Amino acid sequence: MKIAKFAKNKLNINKKNIALIGHMGSGKTTLAKILAKELKIKHIDTDKLIEKNQKKSISEIFIEKGEKHFRKLEEKIILDIPNQQNLIISLGGGSILSPIVRKKLKKEFVTVYLEVDLAIIVERLKKNNKRPLLYNVNIEDKIKELDFQRKKYYLSSDIKLKNHFNFNSILDEFNVKYKNHYEKNYKN
Repeated sequence: MKIAKFAKNKLNINKKNIALIGHMGSGKTTLAKILAKELKIKHIDTDKLIEKNQKKSISEIFIEKGEKHFRKLEEKIILDIPNQQNLIISLGGGSILSPIVRKKLKKEFVTVYLEVDLAIIVERLKKNNKRPLLYNVNIEDKIKELDFQRKKYYLSSDIKLKNHFNFNSILDEFNVKYKNHYEKNYKN
């Protein structure tokens, strides 16, 4: 299913962009790329932007300077994203912990929480060795800990989508929920 014309048209009218939030491994970047293509708008992945600006991988930044330094870089990158129309961003899972980032998102973006069952995330991340928060830890315990810290911020998003990794059904759900969000918040 393609993105409905409604979402394409209303995205410009309400002058807000889209930000995808959620846990690492939830599919934010993949969905953001699909939405950007469907909506014919620009996509920015904040982790990729940090790596490009720092000329280092996220893992290298964590190893050399630590998580606190990374979070400051992440916050700066997000705050430096210009308030422009026709943009979708996929954020790192922990970016939502920053009150300054949350304020920017509230003001300039329709936030979309991509929810995935934690057991699925754990299984997906067991196969990935590029996540610095998961080095030398019990992945399941760490994901539960992160969920406990972040879930309240994820749940405050404008739109919540359940990701079963069937992107046609996610697009269908996005169409319905985006229309409901628009009619509730922007329709005169």
